[in-house]
Amino acid sequence: MLNDNVFIALLHYPAMDRDGRLIVTSFTTMDLHDIARPARTYEVSRFYIVQPIDGQRLVIKRQLDYWLSDEGKRANPTRYDVVKMVRLKYTLDEVIEELHQERGRRPLLVGTDARTYPNTVGYRELSEEIRTHRERDYLILFGTGYGIPPDMMRTFDYILEPVYGAGDWNHLSVRNAAAIILDRLFSRNR
Repeated sequence: MLNDNVFIALLHYPAMDRDGRLIVTSFTTMDLHDIARPARTYEVSRFYIVQPIDGQRLVIKRQLDYWLSDEGKRANPTRYDVVKMVRLKYTLDEVIEELHQERGRRPLLVGTDARTYPNTVGYRELSEEIRTHRERDYLILFGTGYGIPPDMMRTFDYILEPVYGAGDWNHLSVRNAAAIILDRLFSRNR
């Protein structure tokens, strides 16, 4: 993998509702495929799904098990290829600990949000850093619902600038945002 020091995670918790309350969001089946495919296309190392609710985890696990089975692989070999990079975890801390254990270092945490923060960085800046600092690992975090809580965002090493469209409206699905962000960071066209 070209970007073997880059990992991504989709956080179903912690998330916020429209009123800023802390919630757990539900898994959407499209998220699995529509985030895993750009993750594979832009050659990131792994895609984590963070979901603490056992009933939701069962749905995710069933999908993963099917696509990783012989039957799923025969039905759609490219789906097998992207799903094998997905890992399911209860918490973000579990993701960080797994990466620390495997890689021998804590990953730098990169938040994504539609808002800006004091430690907001641009795509070009982060892309260059990832490319030139291969000895560092980067975990790019995508929020669900109405985003990752601001208190948590302030603890991250970096926060990517928002994805701005042509006008003022700024509420993309996480699937769209993940694809755009990965393209801006890793595309050969940049």
